Amino acid sequence: MKFSSSLKFNAVPEWWDDYIAYDALKKHVYELEKRQVGLQPYRDVDLEAGEQAPLVANGSSSTDDEFKPLLDREITKISAFYERKERELLAEAAELEELVEKEDELGPLNQNRYTDDLDDDDDDEDDDETDSRAGTRSPEARRRRLSLSQSGHLDDSLASLPPMSAAQERASHRAASASFSPTRSPAPRRKRPDRSWASRLKDSIVSIGSAEHGPDSVGDTTWTSSSNYAWDTRLLFRRRITNLYVSVSSLKSYVEINYSGFRKILKKYDKVTDSQLKDRYLHDVVDESRPFTQSSRDTLDHTLADLQNLYAKCVCRGDAEAARRELRLHQREHIAWERDTVWRTMINQARRGGDDGVGHPTIVADEKPSAVVSVGKLQVSKKMIAAAISVLVGLVLLNVQVVEGVAANRCLAILVFSTIMWATEAIPLFVTSMLVPLLLITLRVIRDPEDESRLSPPAATKYVFSVMFSPTIMLLIGGFTIASALSKTSIDRLLITRVLSLAGSRPSTVLLAFMGVSCFASMWISNVAAPTLCFTLIKPILRTLPGKTAFAPCLIMGIALAANIGGQSSPISSPQNLIAIGEMDPQLDWGKWFTVAIPVSVVSILLIWLLLLASYRPARHPDGESELEIKPVRAARESFTLQQWWVTFVCLATIGLWCVEHSIESWVGDMGVIALLPVVAFFGTGVLKKDDFEQFAWTIVFLAMGGIALGKGVTSSGLLEVLDELIRDLVEGLSLYTVVLVLSPVVLVISTFISHTIASVLLVPIAKEVGNNLPGNHANLLIFITGLICSTGMGMPVSGFPNQTAANQEDELGQLYLSNMDFLKNGVPASIIATLVVSTIGYLLMRLIGL
Repeated sequence: MKFSSSLKFNAVPEWWDDYIAYDALKKHVYELEKRQVGLQPYRDVDLEAGEQAPLVANGSSSTDDEFKPLLDREITKISAFYERKERELLAEAAELEELVEKEDELGPLNQNRYTDDLDDDDDDEDDDETDSRAGTRSPEARRRRLSLSQSGHLDDSLASLPPMSAAQERASHRAASASFSPTRSPAPRRKRPDRSWASRLKDSIVSIGSAEHGPDSVGDTTWTSSSNYAWDTRLLFRRRITNLYVSVSSLKSYVEINYSGFRKILKKYDKVTDSQLKDRYLHDVVDESRPFTQSSRDTLDHTLADLQNLYAKCVCRGDAEAARRELRLHQREHIAWERDTVWRTMINQARRGGDDGVGHPTIVADEKPSAVVSVGKLQVSKKMIAAAISVLVGLVLLNVQVVEGVAANRCLAILVFSTIMWATEAIPLFVTSMLVPLLLITLRVIRDPEDESRLSPPAATKYVFSVMFSPTIMLLIGGFTIASALSKTSIDRLLITRVLSLAGSRPSTVLLAFMGVSCFASMWISNVAAPTLCFTLIKPILRTLPGKTAFAPCLIMGIALAANIGGQSSPISSPQNLIAIGEMDPQLDWGKWFTVAIPVSVVSILLIWLLLLASYRPARHPDGESELEIKPVRAARESFTLQQWWVTFVCLATIGLWCVEHSIESWVGDMGVIALLPVVAFFGTGVLKKDDFEQFAWTIVFLAMGGIALGKGVTSSGLLEVLDELIRDLVEGLSLYTVVLVLSPVVLVISTFISHTIASVLLVPIAKEVGNNLPGNHANLLIFITGLICSTGMGMPVSGFPNQTAANQEDELGQLYLSNMDFLKNGVPASIIATLVVSTIGYLLMRLIGL
């Protein structure tokens, strides 16, 4: 990465004007070059910048004399900014230490003041000052940050959302605000007095007493007590220490980035002008400037260490390692917030193996090591055992004649082997999918459709690879393109915030609004990115809620369940829908899909909403005497740009063509061809770049391709004919609706415990064969029902990416909002409700459209 891009990517947005003007200096260097030697025919390539520089150039003191004042001006600017920020942050750190000491000395008195202040509604403090101390950005800073995001350097997808106001801060945590003012202007830094040995002895006695008598004992302190006052006080200190730690770390990074900037630009200047200014200027000027001296760096390091100690004392009960870990985690999250879009975050998780697209998370970077079993001196993981069992079962089936026919028997071995590998996730799901065509070809499973002889490997290769990249795969890529364009141009955020701004402040209405938005977003940007976006939007709401309220877990659970339901609402919202459409004959157009899926989704959302209201009772305030009021979401104020209108037009046109595909089939051939339109329109006009294409969730594409190859192998090998006889015996004499009632719970159970996509890969061909054996050929109906129910398996924390994301949501003290019991009490009933809706209302609608 070029340094200019690295600077824009790593800079603090609010400080952008105070960084080294690297691009301007670089342009001046090239101007000096032109004036020094002119445009020479023989030029070399500057490997660092990818630009040209002369092979021969004669430097002179005149260029140094012209360039040094520019560097001096940048040094002066950076030094002035650094000194100002350093004074502010050090003063705030000193004030924070004094507040901690005051809390240590007056803890019991503050407890009494906290009790007296519970009924105090005095909100006459200076909100502007509080907002500034709470980290509120000025409108100019927010606009600058947003403009940088739109130019591709920094992301601020939620810049328009307002921060928590001072009044809401005091309303939520008035308790600790009564004892100290964490938002007042920083006082001049005073030398911290040395604590006497008697004071330190008192602290030791208090600490020992707390350990011996428990958290609520008489000798307990604010930092170890479990009272409401202590909880609120720790929360406020946690927020302020964390914000200050991030600010000091940002200032340290500011120094390092600017030093690298001077080193880089001087290196470029010397190379282009054949000068020797770099070493002299760095040693004589830069190293002697205030921000870059060793004493300044030591000051920042000592301040960070002091903040870690304060955090350990106030939040982590003295655990220094936990404090260091948590503060660094907050710092990483802050950097991710500044840099990434929601879509890029989701894609990076998928590329690291974080999710199969719509099913379960696989292996992520921060995942705990899989459980290890000791076999003698060997340490064997459970995944290794699962892989060994899969291989063993596959080898046994290859050498034992289970079904008639060599090709069919080998295909059965491949099917069982792949199923076990997918279910146990012994290796990443897409890797198992790539094993499928390898095994189909090398084991000679594919047969000639005319004489039923097994094809040679070269002929089987051409057949398998020709069916793997099908119109269904192109439809999936088209869906990725639409989702990426909506996210990159912030259309999803603009529309969602405008809808949510109408929800008001009633908890039940806000819950329903977020569930509806989560479901709708899942239809178009997948049920992987949609919950990530929604969980980001609710952070301002969660910060303003009182402690121990039921609304927070209720809202998080509602978003996750609604995102799962959204996975069934449109053909491109999840791969299982595309797999279902690909198996239908004739394929269902979008209009008929929406006729069934949208009413089913709406009814399911409403019933699950009522379930959550009855389960959590989110409208009740924790005090039990009043009704909870929610902070309204402010709509984004930006108007649509020309680029956003273009993206909207292309998306609507593509969806419209998909809906009427059967009517224009003689023109376009298949829905996969229509999916090429957004690809050409967005990449051709520069809305999306090559990097966006590279960041598509290709693991999902290869997962679907492996599933298609396996389905074709089952058909070509003759295994489907063997299964046909078994299925015919099972469903003989059963009515169509009886088959639906038997099939529905089977699909639900399987999709709850394995990936939704893999469940559809395994179950859709079975549903198709069952339908073919029923009078009237109802294969498309059973395929449709199977595809929809695959998205309703949401009873466990690992049942789909939305559940996994919800299960990892934490409050501001690092406590998880949801437990396994939340999913058992709400996720399991919600899965059953959604399945019943599909098998009743969905079934009737399918019959109405002629399935």
